[in-house]
Amino acid sequence: MAVSLKESQDGDLGEVSEINVTPFIDVILVLLIIFMVAAPLSTVDVAVDLPVSNAQPQPRPDKPVFLTVKQDLSLALGNDTVPREQLQATLDRQTSNDREQRVFLRADGAVAYRELMEVMNRLRQAGYLKIALVGLEDTGQGAAQAAGKP
Repeated sequence: MAVSLKESQDGDLGEVSEINVTPFIDVILVLLIIFMVAAPLSTVDVAVDLPVSNAQPQPRPDKPVFLTVKQDLSLALGNDTVPREQLQATLDRQTSNDREQRVFLRADGAVAYRELMEVMNRLRQAGYLKIALVGLEDTGQGAAQAAGKP
């Protein structure tokens, strides 16, 4: 609290019109320290080496439906080539119009992500919402080969 040390004429202490900034500076310093500590914690630029999935393979159905995107971007349902325009009709025949059946989607490594997403959008538009992406099982040999490459 601010006090005026001047003696007044009538013996009373008068009001002080000056602002005491000491508490204000204390609050600002505390906030500055909090932000200095919190700022490095809010960064998202952390390099993370994500592990390879080692999930247990799910049991395959009796008659799985495999849709393959080949390197030349053509589609194959099972072993038969299917034009993109006839994908829904061919899938309906293969699954007997059971749109709850899971479609196993696999693609060549050279297929662009955009093309794979286009095929997935076609499946979704056809009403097939259960899509499983097929990959090779991780045996640990891929990591050893990648480590050996310069």
